[in-house]
Amino acid sequence: MFGYQGGESNETVTRKIGYRSDAKRQWNNLSSLDLSQVKNEEQLITLVKVRYSLPYETAKTDVQHWMAGKQF
Repeated sequence: MFGYQGGESNETVTRKIGYRSDAKRQWNNLSSLDLSQVKNEEQLITLVKVRYSLPYETAKTDVQHWMAGKQF
């Protein structure tokens, strides 16, 4: 999701860097390393749930709201 996969275009890499920075602003308890290891929405939901001690549904809603309109 935020990590580099190799062979990606400069545009894709730039977009991922921007999304990772945006996610750090949204959830400041997540490190760049945390985010670079997130591969999909479910992993991000779980990370937000654990780091912020949120119920699953709250974390899911927060992540889905944040992801709206973004192209991963």
